[in-house]
Amino acid sequence: MNTKQEILRLLEKNKKALLKELHESEELIHLLKKSISTDLTAEEKKKVREQLFDICKIIPAFAIFLLPGGALLLPLLVKFIPSILPSAYRDEDL
Repeated sequence: MNTKQEILRLLEKNKKALLKELHESEELIHLLKKSISTDLTAEEKKKVREQLFDICKIIPAFAIFLLPGGALLLPLLVKFIPSILPSAYRDEDL
């Protein structure tokens, strides 16, 4: 496989993960709005908690990426600490 094909494959994989994360974030907003007027079920509360944790994971990863050399450091951290990634990016089937 040449470099161009590998880059295209990675772009497609990350596009799917980003779209999944955006969909989950939309669901989070819907659940937060719903929680204003009614109580959430245990499953809905679990989804809200997971999404808020995902958002909290994005902030440090983005900060590391912005550091000088962060573009090189972030992939190393992901290799040794895979839980630093949001759930949409950890799915093996993407």
